[in-house]
Amino acid sequence: MGEQLSPDEKFNLITRNLQEVLGEEKLKQVLQERELKVYWGTATTGKPHVAYFVPMSKIADFLKAGCEVTILFADLHAYLDNMKAPWELLELRVQYYEQVIKAMLESIGVPLDKLKFVKGTDYQLSREYTLDVYRLSSMITEHDAKKAGAEVVKQVEHPLLSGLLYPGLQALDEEYLKVDAQFGGVDQRKIFTLAEKYLPSLGYTKRIHMMNPMVPGLTGTKMSSSEEESKIDLLDKKEDVKKKLKKAFCEPGNIQNNGVLSFVKHVLFPLNSEFVIKRDPKWGGDQVYTSFEEVEKHFAEEQIHPGDLKASVEVALNKLMDPIRKKFEMPALKKLTNSAYPEPSKNKFATKGNPKNAAAEEDDIIPSRLDIRVGKIISVEKHPDADSLYLEKIDVGEEQPRTVVSGLVAYVSQEQLQDRLVLMLCNLKPQKMRGIESQAMLLCASVEGEPRKVEPLDPPEGSAPGDRVFVEGFESGKPDDELKPKKKVFEKLQVDLKISDECTAQWKEKDLMTKLGKITCKTLKGGNIS
Repeated sequence: MGEQLSPDEKFNLITRNLQEVLGEEKLKQVLQERELKVYWGTATTGKPHVAYFVPMSKIADFLKAGCEVTILFADLHAYLDNMKAPWELLELRVQYYEQVIKAMLESIGVPLDKLKFVKGTDYQLSREYTLDVYRLSSMITEHDAKKAGAEVVKQVEHPLLSGLLYPGLQALDEEYLKVDAQFGGVDQRKIFTLAEKYLPSLGYTKRIHMMNPMVPGLTGTKMSSSEEESKIDLLDKKEDVKKKLKKAFCEPGNIQNNGVLSFVKHVLFPLNSEFVIKRDPKWGGDQVYTSFEEVEKHFAEEQIHPGDLKASVEVALNKLMDPIRKKFEMPALKKLTNSAYPEPSKNKFATKGNPKNAAAEEDDIIPSRLDIRVGKIISVEKHPDADSLYLEKIDVGEEQPRTVVSGLVAYVSQEQLQDRLVLMLCNLKPQKMRGIESQAMLLCASVEGEPRKVEPLDPPEGSAPGDRVFVEGFESGKPDDELKPKKKVFEKLQVDLKISDECTAQWKEKDLMTKLGKITCKTLKGGNIS
């Protein structure tokens, strides 16, 4: 595919839109002599989402430049990373990743016959590789291993030994896949530098490392499989794509941490060489852009409205996703999806040991079943039929604010509540209170006594309406659509919802958090949460 290009043209194509290249001179030297051999690896953990189009578009660049490209499905890495993929599901996850990534590549017109697909455990369990793991582990310090994996491997207070092995294995992959270069996100830079430092100690060549920037998710932070609000799943329906894009962070004129704008830069332009802003004729009609810099400039100058940008990305994104959705309508692939990613309550591998029976599985009482979000109080008024109750209109990141009936004004003044950020439980069944339906529950800290003390819970600084709240260690579970009153899921979990001595909200001594940090209250140490 790269026969007509000069070495300099290949270099420019290979490196465009990358944030950093370690070993540029070596890359130029290889291109003068022969085609570059490069690999991209992905740990088979959560479902791939639309941000995976970013490396896919770079793989398209590599192939156009004549590179020999290997895609590694790193199943062993998925298990080593804090067991994000249970051993029993590894093979199913690999099959899912292979099918969905091939569907993505087909969607953007990449010929699969030019690619080599490899599964990690096909060679990582060999005698030679295993001995090299032991050799490497005798050289790498615990400090260096932990530092290398800091932005890739899940960080916990007491890390497992498996997570410390992860960076060394990724370094060895470069030798065993016989490549010149490894490609990945800039979050893997420390693993790349570890490889450059230690592979020569084993007598192996130092490789080239090419890094993509981290493309922001829809909430303005890194797009993550475990954060539902930040990502669009590749199999999401069109109405879900519209809903998620509508809620995406995209302030007028703000080009920083703008996931919608970044998607245009790193996916749509490299694939199409142009981008069309869809606009009503009364606002000037459609406009075709042939450079991203012009799109960015016009957005910064507010010549492009966020709504028009989102609507245009929605059209382009659905065009990319349509072939993938269609492929996964096949019964065999539907079955594969459900088997590789079973519902948490039905996943017998989600908890240690064997569940006693199927009924016990279905009734798992885990905090990820609660749909807790950050909300912003936008108005407070007295209940027309109850002196002690007030009606709060609360923005929880949806099109319409929710009405909540509460007695919080008895403890916090009406003026103090206006525009305040609070925590909302959003999947309780709505219930009428003195004739008015309460559509969510406001969560507060409280201490019983005379008088009873109540304080709203405080999200971390920088939080926004709709931000998901999770319990540490339960980030990836999906909330119930609606908690069934007879099951009393919230009531059973509420028993262990407490305020620590440091005024941190916790469940069984595990912190309640958003992507920005811990949930706290002002003063009620040792209080309950209700």
